[in-house]
Amino acid sequence: MERARLGFGRELEQIIYYEGISVGTRRADFIVENGIVVELKAVINPEDVHLAQAKNYVVAYDMATGLLINFGATSLQYKKIFNSKYNPVKNPVVPKTQ
Repeated sequence: MERARLGFGRELEQIIYYEGISVGTRRADFIVENGIVVELKAVINPEDVHLAQAKNYVVAYDMATGLLINFGATSLQYKKIFNSKYNPVKNPVVPKTQ
């Protein structure tokens, strides 16, 4: 990403809220150009839980799209994820990237 001159942050912490109360944090693998959540895996067979995790991050970070990339199979696997709850008008607190 540096070679491509993309702005990115690695494992940027996001606070989790439940009914307005902070209950913990989570960290996506990468946030690219302040707009795409990238979650990396290295498993032979990606499972629904991996996709659910990536979808959860896209919603939690309030990003329009994300990528789930798996390097563990015999060939590279990826899924593009869309956030149906994304609101571009809302002004979310987005972690800053490099």
